[in-house]
Amino acid sequence: DIHLGGKFFDTMIAHYLIQPELRHNLNYLAESYLHYKPVSIEELIGKKGTEQGNMRDVPLEIIKDYACEDADLTWQLYQLLTEKLNKLDLVNLAEIIEFPLIGILAMMEISGVMLDISSLQQYGKELGRDLDILEKEIIEHAGEKFNISSPKQLGEILFEKLKISSDIKRTKTKMYATSEDVLSKISDQHPIIPKVLEYRTLKKLLSTYVDALPRMIKPKTGKLHTSFNQTITSTGRLSSNNPNLQNIPVREERGREIRKAFVPSDSNHVLLSADYNQIELRLMAHMSGDMNIQNAFKNREDIHRSTAAKIFNVSPDEVTREMRGRAKTANFGIIYGISAFGLSQRLNISRAEAKELIDGYFRSYPLVRHYMEKSIQFAKENGYVVTLLGRRRYLQDINSHNAVVRGFAERNAINAPLQGSAADIIKIAMINIHKRIIDNNLKSKMILQVHDELVFDVYKPELEEIKEIVVQEMEHAYPLNVPLVVDCSVGNNWLEAH
Repeated sequence: DIHLGGKFFDTMIAHYLIQPELRHNLNYLAESYLHYKPVSIEELIGKKGTEQGNMRDVPLEIIKDYACEDADLTWQLYQLLTEKLNKLDLVNLAEIIEFPLIGILAMMEISGVMLDISSLQQYGKELGRDLDILEKEIIEHAGEKFNISSPKQLGEILFEKLKISSDIKRTKTKMYATSEDVLSKISDQHPIIPKVLEYRTLKKLLSTYVDALPRMIKPKTGKLHTSFNQTITSTGRLSSNNPNLQNIPVREERGREIRKAFVPSDSNHVLLSADYNQIELRLMAHMSGDMNIQNAFKNREDIHRSTAAKIFNVSPDEVTREMRGRAKTANFGIIYGISAFGLSQRLNISRAEAKELIDGYFRSYPLVRHYMEKSIQFAKENGYVVTLLGRRRYLQDINSHNAVVRGFAERNAINAPLQGSAADIIKIAMINIHKRIIDNNLKSKMILQVHDELVFDVYKPELEEIKEIVVQEMEHAYPLNVPLVVDCSVGNNWLEAH
């Protein structure tokens, strides 16, 4: 219950803004910037592991130098990093977004989220039954019993016994490559492959979530307490671990079921989920300045239908479901710099058709292409790209002689400003929402952030007020030339609320 009143500064986060791809811990910063090697904690309590001691047992005479050194180094780094933040014009990003967010994330971690273990166990039994059925079907296709989870045995079955593909890749250890990526490309060549891919998905759901999550519940609170990381991703997005809640699959029905186990703290609360609608496409509209795509958003049109109508040169009423699907893939693919080859694979169409689709897209939205070319050019000249709020993403390979490596950097040059701006905007919304919850003395809490979505544990009598605050602050977090739209829903579990 101690609240710090003054301004504060975090060397780790400051360095993350300056050099997002590097390490940010105190020892690394001291060696890099101060050319000084601090006393390591291992010298005091031993190496990590069961044998490691406890700081409480270290004699004061020994611990005093270690503790004072920490404070001294932090102070020296603060002065040095402040100068660098100023030089790179990152002070606002640090003081308005990243530093205020520290306390909010800490409160979210402490609040935690309630898990319905019985619901999860029930789903686990269902997955177990489905895995048994899949295993039988896979073995039937293979014509013999083998360990499906063994890449070596699976490779031998697929490529030696069933001779599924002539274009066989090998790993460094000379085994057959059976990664998801490899198998997805040949999934139409034999009915065993989709079964193996589904088997892996279910197995992962079972081990990563159904079995693991209940073991992570803290007995003292009866809740899950994830750790939010501010300094991991190079794009500015938050990540989480122990458990990683950013990775819960949301597109497949199987993965979505996991969300059913996330529930309100008690019967007096409900979960509210608020999700930005197509924020990266809206940012593309804003940053490219393309009036066609901007007008579609301003007129609240279905952007995929609108894109399909333009690409296929028909009226919106004549757009078929297939046309809309292709336009949707193009819309999202383009902002990730997808190639004609990539789009042809994604849509299972010829490369010529995919090229025509992309050409049609750029004819419809000419300034989007201009934005993409401009972003790549800026990165080539400066070695980095920036978000709307000045966050930098360095792209060391942007001028590489290797076309594959350079192509990857170019795709990042297009997408990083969009993804980073989306990350900055949701962080601003989190700060403003939190402030209003505190100012209005409300009992409801923000408990999760997953990409473009915020989840709240809402005290039922405050539901309408919270809904209004959340939508208002998310939609007005940053002024764009197109409206920011938030989808908001309520439920007795996360799946219902999403």
